[in-house]
Amino acid sequence: MVKILSAVLAILAGVGGMLAFYWMFNVLVERLPQRWERRIKPYLFIGPAIALVALFLVFPAFQTILYSFTNSDNTAYIGLDNYTTVLQDAGFQDALFNNALWIIFVPTLSVAMGLLIAVLADRLKPRGEKISKSLIFMPMAISFVGASTIWGFVYDSRFGQGQDQIGLLSAITTKLGFEPQRWLALAGYSVNDFLLLIIMIWLQVGFAMVLLSAAVKNVPEETLEAARIDGASEIKIFSRVIVPQIWPTVIVVFTTILILVMKVFDIVYVMTNGANGTEVIANRFYSLLFTDGENGQAAAVVVVLMVAVIPVMVYQVRQFRAQEAGR
Repeated sequence: MVKILSAVLAILAGVGGMLAFYWMFNVLVERLPQRWERRIKPYLFIGPAIALVALFLVFPAFQTILYSFTNSDNTAYIGLDNYTTVLQDAGFQDALFNNALWIIFVPTLSVAMGLLIAVLADRLKPRGEKISKSLIFMPMAISFVGASTIWGFVYDSRFGQGQDQIGLLSAITTKLGFEPQRWLALAGYSVNDFLLLIIMIWLQVGFAMVLLSAAVKNVPEETLEAARIDGASEIKIFSRVIVPQIWPTVIVVFTTILILVMKVFDIVYVMTNGANGTEVIANRFYSLLFTDGENGQAAAVVVVLMVAVIPVMVYQVRQFRAQEAGR
């Protein structure tokens, strides 16, 4: 009860404080001459946001870059030694390979499945469309930790004599005559990596479906009818009429999921903590910082991740601008 009360008070104080802040300064600015009011008002409203971004994002980013050139306790500068050590580390190389798997498969499969579901759901009756989309979008309301816990039960296996399999995957495979497996320990051919990928795909398909469904509905009906009159099959209509017209949205959804995947941490940490060859870059950073106490190397890993994410973010911003310009 105390925690709930504290949360409510924090929300009221935060929201109420910001409302009071803007109201008070708005009243003060409106007392100025109109010329000065027009100049100052925009900065009044965007100033706090810029200050918070600088304080909690820009400053820590620069500090992390500086720490990446220091020793394990950040007391002396050692040049590029951290980057050399990190890039030569077998654990970091495995993390890079696993991140590459996540980058290749999660955005591609999420967008492909989301687009397929969006097109198929669009053909249902309104009630059926709403129900099906709601069910598919529902995992988006679950946190990564919660989703990992759910799928932990799916991958659970019992090895005792006569014990029932409560894990869905083991229950199915044992009914088919196979032996139960420790699924998340199957490192060969990155089987356990793909089992973790499924969790993220399950979470992101609903997100892709909602955005792509809106794009599909905006495709002019006249172009679809013209294609049908010309004798085009439904597959050709989908691939040559629908997809080209919603391609900018597909790219935006793809890059959004891609950025999320590049920073994936929660699922790996909860399910395996990087064991059995499932390490990713973010989890490697966590291990270096909190387990090994290598602050400098951990900062170097973060800088590598930032450098990898920035080009994708720039591309995404350009896509947003291109979309806005085309409207």
